[in-house]
Amino acid sequence: MLNKRTLNLIGAPLRRNNPVTVQTLGICSALAVTTSVQTALTMCVALTAVLCLSSTIISALRQYIPNSTRLIIQITIIASLVIVVDLFLKAFVFDISQRLSVFVSLIVTNCLVLGRAEAFAMKNPVRASLMDAIGNSMGYSLVLLIVASTRELFGTGQLFGYTVLTRVEDGGWFEPLDFMLKAPSAFFIIGLLVWVGHKRNVDTPVAHEQHHTTVVISDHRTSHD
Repeated sequence: MLNKRTLNLIGAPLRRNNPVTVQTLGICSALAVTTSVQTALTMCVALTAVLCLSSTIISALRQYIPNSTRLIIQITIIASLVIVVDLFLKAFVFDISQRLSVFVSLIVTNCLVLGRAEAFAMKNPVRASLMDAIGNSMGYSLVLLIVASTRELFGTGQLFGYTVLTRVEDGGWFEPLDFMLKAPSAFFIIGLLVWVGHKRNVDTPVAHEQHHTTVVISDHRTSHD
């Protein structure tokens, strides 16, 4: 059964400590792969798999990772998982993989993945690290899907390739907004979401919640770590 601390690890990134709108992590991919919901959803699944697996593995090995080489080891683990995910996408969803281009490979350098590994997984046990990864993955995915849904809907009148707003040429009233399919539109949408995220935290500071999500739950690191 999920206790209060576990629920906080999962829920905080969805509420007042979102990795994209509050921590401003993973912004690049949020801008680049959100022209359609299908592409954004695939990116979300890929990042979730890498984040959850890397946090679990790094947490399990944290007692054996020397402090002097911890970043190299973390990046090696993350890069290995990214290669596996990229090959999986190319094998089973090749068209979407082509649309994602290099952005799946760039998960290796995604601040969110490496940030959670360094800030949380290296200091907490496996279960807590997995819950933290799930929560941050959900928070990241939520923002990507909101941006992608907005851009695809108002840019094409469709969602997942199905017509939602009938175009003028098809006898409807909707005129697609070409601007929504261009990169600047993503800046405006994410900027609005960042403003909303910070506005919500004005009365209830996020620092208290961040303290609970980054607390060391039970880690007895030895001095050589």
